[in-house]
Amino acid sequence: MDVNIDITVSKAAADFGLKVLAGGKAVDNVIKDVYIGDLLSWVMGRCPESAAWITIQGHVNIVAVALLTGASCIIIAESADADPDTLEKAEAEGIPVLATELTSYQIARKFMLVQA
Repeated sequence: MDVNIDITVSKAAADFGLKVLAGGKAVDNVIKDVYIGDLLSWVMGRCPESAAWITIQGHVNIVAVALLTGASCIIIAESADADPDTLEKAEAEGIPVLATELTSYQIARKFMLVQA
């Protein structure tokens, strides 16, 4: 399936009710795709560049994975907690971390409706 998403992290946050937890200086990153995954080794090999990566993981290693894949941001779904170390590292590395109470499917669907 070809995706045609072209939305900034800040616009997605505003339009979808996402809370920016860290990396606020990089909210101008452009999201061009969406990827859902929680197994970090799997995500490392499959998350597209410039994707909004949706996960329930909150430990510091998600920042390294986002850097390796070139993800535009990390969205932590289902009100899962982000470790303080994760937010500190994301801020230092310029990776936006956002949070939502929505499920991964629900937030991904919002992105898919943007392209419709």
